[in-house]
Amino acid sequence: MSARGGHREITVDGRRVDVTRPGKELFPEDGITKGDLVDYYRSVAGPMLKHLRGRPLAMERYPDGYRGKSFFHKKVPPYFPDWIHRERVPKEGGSLDMTVCDDTATLAYLANQACLTPHLWLSRADHLDRPDRMIFDLDPPDEDFALVRETAGELRELLAEIGLKPLVMTTGSRGVHVLVPLDGSADFDTVRAFAREVAEVMAGRHPDRLTTEVRKNRRGDRLYLDVQRNAFAQTSVAPYAVRARPHAPVATPLAWDELDDGVGPRDFTLTTLPSRLESRGDPWPSLHRMRRSARRAERELRKRV
Repeated sequence: MSARGGHREITVDGRRVDVTRPGKELFPEDGITKGDLVDYYRSVAGPMLKHLRGRPLAMERYPDGYRGKSFFHKKVPPYFPDWIHRERVPKEGGSLDMTVCDDTATLAYLANQACLTPHLWLSRADHLDRPDRMIFDLDPPDEDFALVRETAGELRELLAEIGLKPLVMTTGSRGVHVLVPLDGSADFDTVRAFAREVAEVMAGRHPDRLTTEVRKNRRGDRLYLDVQRNAFAQTSVAPYAVRARPHAPVATPLAWDELDDGVGPRDFTLTTLPSRLESRGDPWPSLHRMRRSARRAERELRKRV
């Protein structure tokens, strides 16, 4: 690593990455700088890249810090270096080239672009129309994380009953994502319809506290079971991604017993997450072994309702 003035050069994976204005504060209350963001993403690259590799991503960028103006960047900017993987994806009326983060150098480069939060497709570039994960976003009406915790546990039980292997992750905001690894044999329409069925079963069992109502003004004080991300070209926050909230909370994969032990939605931050990984390791080490068929699980669900 070398530095000169407001510039720092690092070598990652044999590639030189320029870190411009490394002292620029992105989270002023905590003194967290762009250089700190780059260092954080390098430190968590091992487990994070397992989720990033091979997937188109969108960049949530905050060049003036998390309280400043932001933009959601899908198209690869023309100035990105040639060594960054691009993938052409279809869109209405044409196509666009999106970034694919396959290595630590790319992750560091994105951090230097003030990309606080990468958002991933639920499918891989080689099978864009076949998702290999399904997401349930548990969105509470307020800061009632006890309701989130209870609902996540009940959803886990239902998914396990129909043969799936759900995982849980704090989002760094108010709720959690329940992530279900899939074998990629079903298309997005099938997976989204199945996710909606599961959510409707949950809401039907607990109509007083759960809802699938998209319109916020009709939810009341119920938790929203959001399955909207399970559609072609939609994205979901990447595991280990930093969020644009006070103290730089991180979307953190958990073991299920941690949720039972009282972990909160923003307990882990850019500052504390690396030491957590050192002490506990990756709680999702065998994700590839947990993939199951959405169609088979859907048949099992229909036997039970």
